Amino acid sequence: MFYLWPEYLWALLAVPLLPVVYLWLLRRRGKPAVRFSSVAVVRAAHAGRQWRRHVPPALLLVACCGLLFAAARPVARVPLPWARSTIMLAMDVSLSMRVSDVKPTRLKAAQEAAKLFLSELPREVEVGLVTFAGSTQVVQRATHDRGALVTAIDAFQMQTGTAVGNAIVMSLSELFPDHGLDVGEMTYGNNQNYGGRGGAGNSGNGGNGNNRRSNARSLDDRVKPQPKQITPVAPGSYNSAAIILLSDGRRTTGVDTLEAAKMAADRGVRVYVVGLGTVDGESMSNGMPIYLRLDEPTLREVARMTGGEYHHAGTAEKLRSVYETLSSRVQVQSRETEITALIALGAALLAATAAALSMLWHRRIA
Repeated sequence: MFYLWPEYLWALLAVPLLPVVYLWLLRRRGKPAVRFSSVAVVRAAHAGRQWRRHVPPALLLVACCGLLFAAARPVARVPLPWARSTIMLAMDVSLSMRVSDVKPTRLKAAQEAAKLFLSELPREVEVGLVTFAGSTQVVQRATHDRGALVTAIDAFQMQTGTAVGNAIVMSLSELFPDHGLDVGEMTYGNNQNYGGRGGAGNSGNGGNGNNRRSNARSLDDRVKPQPKQITPVAPGSYNSAAIILLSDGRRTTGVDTLEAAKMAADRGVRVYVVGLGTVDGESMSNGMPIYLRLDEPTLREVARMTGGEYHHAGTAEKLRSVYETLSSRVQVQSRETEITALIALGAALLAATAAALSMLWHRRIA
């Protein structure tokens, strides 16, 4: 714990003076002169209630200590739900997901586990959904609407290819829309030739005109934002978002997986990776076992580079347990948080309690 305004802690030195002042006031207060036939009877009647007169001042003293302590603005590491947090689910929908080594199929098991994961997350956490195969799509922007997410998960369509790196970049573009990340530009570049005719052998004005056309750019290219230059931060230091990547294969197209992982690491975004299926590969009817082989070393490296974790899920039950584990990991973060308001609230409640007890027992606030 530390304090934003530690100089205010000096005010706590005045706290020991408050009990001294209280005792002085008690002695100074004159006793009412009342005649009784027996003083012993009066003492016996009030002996059991003498402690009550000291309870409200004691509570008020503790409240004053709390307010002075809060004035120093203490900051402590406390477990709190993420504020404005977003989780991007990136799920593989390549054709190998139809294999039934994970029952009933890899895709069905992944869909059910993802829906279970959503049900375990706090309602205040936004979730976005990205699917990837040969191409990558944002099928649901980050939202609190769990029903919309479940509908999108149930509507998955399988495709050929596996662009793992594109899935990471697409998730980052959703988390950082102002960074100018363009998956298409990173995959295919911008080397289109708008001239189409003429070459090195052309001469005269026609050749020069063709050259000018070949260097022209479309209006879309001119207004496209350039990628934002960022200052790399520590991997895993961005606590407002995370990416959960599920894949059963290896990259066959698109952005290099480790290049995409570095982009996530530079932005401090953790990537939690779930590897699904077999590591050794399995034959299909079309005889392409390479597309069924899980690229576990690369996926582990993605998790390591970004400060995330890697989990291998070889069965439907294991897949569900992995998602439950991830749910518990991303719900709460221990963060340095100013607790001034909590301490001040506690002090105010103590002061109100002291006033209420004084009115109840003594018919006055004293």
